[in-house]
Amino acid sequence: MADLDDIRDGQRFGLDTPADTSKFFLKGLNNSDWGMKNRLSRIFNPKSGNTVMLAFDHGFLMGPTSGLERIDLNIAPLAEHADCLMACRGSLRTCIPPENNKPVCLRADTGTTILTELNHNVLLSEEEMIRMNSSALAAMIAVGDAATEAKTLANFSRLVDIGNRHSIPVMCVTAVGKDMARDSRYFGLAARVGAENGASIVKTYYTEGFENVVACTPVPIVIAGGKKLPELEALEMAYNAIQAGAAGVDMGRNVFQSDAPVAMIKAVGGVVHDGLKPKEALDLFETVKAES
Repeated sequence: MADLDDIRDGQRFGLDTPADTSKFFLKGLNNSDWGMKNRLSRIFNPKSGNTVMLAFDHGFLMGPTSGLERIDLNIAPLAEHADCLMACRGSLRTCIPPENNKPVCLRADTGTTILTELNHNVLLSEEEMIRMNSSALAAMIAVGDAATEAKTLANFSRLVDIGNRHSIPVMCVTAVGKDMARDSRYFGLAARVGAENGASIVKTYYTEGFENVVACTPVPIVIAGGKKLPELEALEMAYNAIQAGAAGVDMGRNVFQSDAPVAMIKAVGGVVHDGLKPKEALDLFETVKAES
């Protein structure tokens, strides 16, 4: 019971200071609740507004692909240099030290590998998603794939329902349909479909006209790194995407398949957070590589 002998009337009402009604720093997410915003503020740097996500979820499709043969040796040392880790539950539990406090974007769908027909995925259990202490959840949609579009969109919508129930943002990973053109019109369609189905973040591919993809998508976009490119080309892609309005990258192979992964992720961070131009970032890459 409160001490009734020392009740003091409030005096500091700040009548000359109106309440802060400024917008949240990520577009389209001002109406999200506190828990959602708090998680997003761990994934995206509030100063730059951007993120460097390290993707190493490839194993559930590809197995021990180059650079992911040993997660404990190849990926764990990179974790401290990323803003967020995107991975499957298995590699997180077995290879990433729990003392690592980087936010996790959990790959929440699974089902098929490169040995069979892709995209026939199902979701993990809701309890498992929560148990992994996820700061975000990710699932794929296969827009333009007649066989799996409906199923993947249904999966994704259910995942958004789960995320909203627990204030966990959901990232839409846009898969490329075999018969769809790899251009801004298609990627804009896929990204917008993800946002319309409730995504808080959309992951898609950089292409010419990317500013249109960003403009028509009402939530932050991060670009996929895709296949391994020469370091300068990967840095140019990241730079061009940021200049077009992307809120960061979710890179995997262009980092962990580099001959100097730590140097590469630092160089990418220089582009994403510090506005380094590609050649400046390459100089950073070469400097860090030489020092190591």
